[in-house]
Amino acid sequence: MSSPAHAPPVFSPLFSFQPSGSTADSSHTEESAAHPPDAPSLAPAPASTTTHGHDSHFPINFNKNRRTSVSGESLSPGTYSNVWRPRTVVKTPEQNTRLNRIIAQNFLFRGLDAEALQTILNVLEEKRIAANVTIIKQGDEGEKFYVIESGTVDYYINGDKVSSSGPGSSFGELALMYNSLRAATVISTSPCVLWVLDGTTFRRILMERTASKRAMYEHFLREVPVLTSLTDWERAKIADALKAVEYNAGDVIIKEGDVGEHFYVIEDGEAEVYKEREGKVTDLVKGDYFGELALLNDAPRAATVVAKTNVRVVTLDKSGFKRMLGEVILKQK
Repeated sequence: MSSPAHAPPVFSPLFSFQPSGSTADSSHTEESAAHPPDAPSLAPAPASTTTHGHDSHFPINFNKNRRTSVSGESLSPGTYSNVWRPRTVVKTPEQNTRLNRIIAQNFLFRGLDAEALQTILNVLEEKRIAANVTIIKQGDEGEKFYVIESGTVDYYINGDKVSSSGPGSSFGELALMYNSLRAATVISTSPCVLWVLDGTTFRRILMERTASKRAMYEHFLREVPVLTSLTDWERAKIADALKAVEYNAGDVIIKEGDVGEHFYVIEDGEAEVYKEREGKVTDLVKGDYFGELALLNDAPRAATVVAKTNVRVVTLDKSGFKRMLGEVILKQK
């Protein structure tokens, strides 16, 4: 169950990363092999600060490297005119099948209504990248968002490798959301199939939803003991993946012996933990987490958790948990 210990983050600092040399963001078609670059001097993103009495919610370096314009387009969610008409990239039935499968795995697209999702599917364009190609480069301007269908990539900040990711993950959104320069360099470590979304479509359809969800969970995630050592970027990535679920007093949230598919953090309310041979073991309150043992060990649930009061939890599915939090929690145990 939960532990107050603080552990250093060991997974990806998250999204918005971009190109170098011959880059995927470039208007050139050729792509060159890349080496971990001597990245521009961009400070790592510290915790968000308070400006004019309000939390900024944005890494400091995004303001520092803010671009003056992006095709003259406003970045304020909800302010776009109705003149915009997204283009459609014609795809084969086989491409559409693959695209639908990979989009279903990505947290940022969940919850979109049918019309918005179809617009995204129409606009996404397939791009194949060889191994050792710089897809985006720290310090460059960014106008594209990427979803990985196959292959793996490494992320570099100031020349240092900070993380890797593979199928179902995405990158490139920070520069688009905050109108800033690319925060890191992304290099393919194997041949990759990517789906590329232009910045205009991203801002008009995905930005408002993504920003509001991150803002909603930012303060809560800062108060969860297991997450206090993480950066703002890492907590934001977790916020993208969270799903809220409510239980009434007396409801069984997880049951001992069942297969575990989710990790839970209590957002509001209280719960009780029981074991068949021991009875009640402990109480859980806001900020406590549970369900991790079954996911870490691929074992049945080790205890039953029952809502003591009406409870609101946020959940992370098994794949997201292992990718973003598994190593962090293991280090605290």
